[in-house]
Amino acid sequence: MFNLLSPIRMGSLELKNRAILAPLTRCRAGAGCVPHALNAEYYAQRAGAGMIISEATQISQEGQGYPNTPGIYSPEQVAGWKLVTDAVHRAGGKIVCQLWHVGRISHNAYQVGGAAPVAPSAIAAKGMCRLPDGTREPYPVPRELETDEIERIIREYETAAANAKKAGFDGVQLHAANGYLLEQFLRDSSNKRTDQYGGSIENRAVFLLEAAEALVSVWGPDRVGVRLSPSGWSSDFTDSSPLETYTYVAEELDKLELAFLEIREADAESIAAGSPNIPVSAFRDAFSGALVANTGYSREKADEGIASEQFDAVAFGKPFISNPDLVERFRRGSELAPWDAKTFYPSPGADLSHGYTDYPALAR
Repeated sequence: MFNLLSPIRMGSLELKNRAILAPLTRCRAGAGCVPHALNAEYYAQRAGAGMIISEATQISQEGQGYPNTPGIYSPEQVAGWKLVTDAVHRAGGKIVCQLWHVGRISHNAYQVGGAAPVAPSAIAAKGMCRLPDGTREPYPVPRELETDEIERIIREYETAAANAKKAGFDGVQLHAANGYLLEQFLRDSSNKRTDQYGGSIENRAVFLLEAAEALVSVWGPDRVGVRLSPSGWSSDFTDSSPLETYTYVAEELDKLELAFLEIREADAESIAAGSPNIPVSAFRDAFSGALVANTGYSREKADEGIASEQFDAVAFGKPFISNPDLVERFRRGSELAPWDAKTFYPSPGADLSHGYTDYPALAR
């Protein structure tokens, strides 16, 4: 019987266990959105994971929406990520790069020439954007992408995938979740287009599927994954038929024979606010590759779900922040260290190592 600590093959990725480091935005890249030695140390500390999914990494400046998040569109960024992948490989780990475009979850302050962020439709997101200087402002009304611009972004995904290969990653994951650009196209509350990228579920899914195909064209299907979030949403970001929408997407992605599909489930806060809770197991019949569950899993719940074949692996986020040796703690049955949410994202001028690389591992 399989459990969290048993090995698994996802496509051509051979994983030593099924505990995956979830993609975690930590806002600690250097000038020019370039990864550096501290980032390499952070990821190498967590190389005991069966696989690391990198923090969301923007494919262009246009794709950025938070301070000091890494990119993978410049030679300097590629070289910075090579420091990270080399460190992870020396520590015996595997790491894939999560490729990201935030769409409307941005601000003019991040855009070339102070331009408006882009989106499927000119509908502002609710909430406040964190600016480069640490202050916050409401999200601006984005600019609706012209139909012929979408091909340009697809090519940026393709270039980013090629850059990830140059940087030494073991694969890539397409970030199509959490309310960012590809999911903005997918959901009917944020996509009011009347061209071939709007209207029906099939049309709204085209951009996401074309982006996935671009990654496959670089890596082959057996080193590509996708992240979806069919459940949790905010009050202004809904879909009228989420199960139907995301089942269609999972079925279409399955035709590409991808290595894995990560499903972010709803957390308790989202459920209390009225979000549907669509479990990862709802996609077992739609997707024949490895299914990765995400959100609020304990070791026991993970083992139970893997043993009953609801999913194949589990991505852990916050527990991996405060327990760099999380897999070893699971193996020993040790108590987990608590995380400090106040240090998830650093304030301007703060010590970047605090709450990042200074959580201790267990004594050997």
